[in-house]
Amino acid sequence: MMSTTETKGTALITGASSGIGAIYADRLARRGYDLILVARNRSRLAALAQRLENETGRSVKTIAANLYDKADLARIETTLRTNASVTLLVNNAGVGAAAPLLDSDVEKMDEMIRLNVGALTRLTYAAAPGFVARGGGTIINIASIVAISPETLNGVYGGSKAFVLAFSQSLHHELAGKGVRVQAVLPGATATEFWDIAGLPVHNLPAEIVMSAEDMVDAALAGLDQGEIVTIPSLPDKAEWDGFDAARRAMSSKLSRAVPARRYNIRHPQSAAE
Repeated sequence: MMSTTETKGTALITGASSGIGAIYADRLARRGYDLILVARNRSRLAALAQRLENETGRSVKTIAANLYDKADLARIETTLRTNASVTLLVNNAGVGAAAPLLDSDVEKMDEMIRLNVGALTRLTYAAAPGFVARGGGTIINIASIVAISPETLNGVYGGSKAFVLAFSQSLHHELAGKGVRVQAVLPGATATEFWDIAGLPVHNLPAEIVMSAEDMVDAALAGLDQGEIVTIPSLPDKAEWDGFDAARRAMSSKLSRAVPARRYNIRHPQSAAE
C-alpha cells in the first residue's frame, strides 16, 4: 500500500463511479488528494473507494447521489460550501445524445440541460466562494469537443457543452486573480459507457478516433500542470486552438457598436434626413 502524509486537500469528483470520473479519482489519489466521490451507483462507489484507500492510503469518502434530484444536488452543494478541506472540484457528471434533434425526446433533452448545465453551475457556485475566501482552489469542468464542433452530435448536447466551455472561460477571467484555477477539458470520443447511454455504442465508432479514458485523463492532468485553461487532449497542434481563441478575442472588441455593419445597408436616421 502506498501512503503519504502530505495532502493537497480533498478533491470532490462527480460521476465518479466509472469511466472518466473513476480515472480522475485514481490519478488524484495518487497525486496526494483525499477524495469525495459522488455518483448514483452506490456499490460501484464503495468498491472504487475501497480499492483506492488500499492502494494509496488516502481517505476516500463516497456520497451516493442523483444530481437530477434537487435534494441530492443540494446535499452536494452543502458539502462544497461547508467542507473547507475541498481544494479541487471535478465537474464530470454528464449525459450525452447522438440522435438528431428532430428524433430526440424533448424531456430527455431537458434532463440533459439540467445535468450538464444546471447541476454543473450550481456545484461551481457552491465551491467557488470558499476557494476565493481561502485564496486557492481548482475547478475542472469536463466539456467536449462538440463545444466547438456542434455539428458533430446532438445539438442540445453540443449546446450544453458550449455552455460549459463559455462558463469556464468566464470563470477563469473572473477568478484567476483570486487564486482560483479553472480548466475546461474537451475530450473527443472516449471509450466509456457514455456512448452506450447516448445510443451509439463505442464499438460502432472508428477505432482511430476513440481514446482510452486513462489516456484522456492523463493528458487532461498534464494540460492542467502546464497551465492550460482549455485542454483538448486529441488536438495535435495547440497552436490551432491558440489561433482560434486569439481570433475570438480579437473580434470581441468589435461585437457591440452603435450602428449596424455597412454590409446590411441600414442607413442611419440622421444620415437619411440630410
